Amino acid sequence: MRASKLPLVLLAVACAGACAGPPAPVQNAVGPEAAQSPDGAITLSGSGEFTDGDTSAIAYDRKLAPKGAQASVTVESSGGETTTSLVAEGLLPDRRYGVHLHTKPCGKKPDDSGPHYQHRPGKINPESEVWLDIRTDDEGAGRSTARNDWALDPAKLPGSLVMHAKPTTPKGPEAGVAGDRVACVTLKKVS
Repeated sequence: MRASKLPLVLLAVACAGACAGPPAPVQNAVGPEAAQSPDGAITLSGSGEFTDGDTSAIAYDRKLAPKGAQASVTVESSGGETTTSLVAEGLLPDRRYGVHLHTKPCGKKPDDSGPHYQHRPGKINPESEVWLDIRTDDEGAGRSTARNDWALDPAKLPGSLVMHAKPTTPKGPEAGVAGDRVACVTLKKVS
């Protein structure tokens, strides 16, 4: 039954600014393939129900990403800015998850997606990385949007979005740490 709701999830991403309901948290961060338009715009996306074997959307921890959980992510980059939006449902209710873009596509093992994607290598902060932490509602749904003041480099694109077991540590020696990898969505070319 959840799989039939995926079009609704995609619609929610499309009308997040115009539809009724509480706005998604926006995290403004000042400071595989892509569809690239003549003006340099790049769009990546991925979505699906988290499975146990399909690496386009895979669950690594079924306690934190139960059967039926799903997510949809869109990354749009143009004009010196990148906006990343996430909509998820079917997760545990009233819970925080750390969420980041990673360098490689999802794989069968949690670490296959590589480290966090960094626009400025070695900088572990929301200005260089894309942090999309979510808090789910009482039905296990959550959404988030992050805006960064840089455009994606077509030669070095993120390959996936990874959901983590804990919220992202914002500062200090553990900055960027968010616990074990729970689920992953591979980013693909938009046609």
